[in-house]
Amino acid sequence: MRRDVRCGGFTYLGVLFVVAIMGAGLALVGQMWQTAALREKESELLYVGNQYRVAIERYVRSGGGLYPRTLQDLIKDPRSVTARRHLRQLYPDPITGTSEWAIVKAPDGGILGVHSRSEAEPLKTANFKLRDKDFERAKKYSDWKFVYAPALQAKPAAAASPTPGAAGPGQASSPPVGPAGPGPAPSPPTLKP
Repeated sequence: MRRDVRCGGFTYLGVLFVVAIMGAGLALVGQMWQTAALREKESELLYVGNQYRVAIERYVRSGGGLYPRTLQDLIKDPRSVTARRHLRQLYPDPITGTSEWAIVKAPDGGILGVHSRSEAEPLKTANFKLRDKDFERAKKYSDWKFVYAPALQAKPAAAASPTPGAAGPGQASSPPVGPAGPGPAPSPPTLKP
C-alpha cells in the first residue's frame, strides 16, 4: 500500500511541473501576440496618418493655400459647389481606438496635421520612410505628427538643386544655359573643320 501512495505523489509533482511549463509557454505566446498586434497598429497608424497628411495637402493645393478648419472638411470640401472629397472617411486612431485625434494648428488657424493622443512608447524607432524621418526621435506616439507644411518640405528640395551657374563642391562654374525670358534658345556653336 505504501508503494501506491509514493507513486501518486510523484504523479502529482509531475502534473504540477507540466502545468507550470505550459503556463510559462502560454505567457510567452501571449507576449509575442501582444507585440505583433502593437506592430500592426503602428503600421496602421503610419498609413492612416499619411492619408490625413495627403488629404490636407490636396485641400490646401485646391483652395489657394487655406488649411481645413475641421477634419470633416476633408470628407466634403465646403469651398466647392460640387462634392469634392480629399479623404474617403475619417479614420480612427489605431493606437487609442477612438476617433479623436490631436490637432496640429496651422498659422491661419486651420488644421496643419494630426497626431495620436497616446502617450505610450512606440516599438518602432528606426527605418521610417523619408517623409516620417523625424519619428526616429519620438519618445511616444503623440510625437508622430502627420503634418503638411509646404515651407518645411521645400527647404530640402531647394538645398539639393543648385542655382544655374552656381558651382557645387569640386565643380567649375558654368554660365546659365538659355535666355532668362521667353523666346528661342540660342543655337549651339558649330565646329568648322
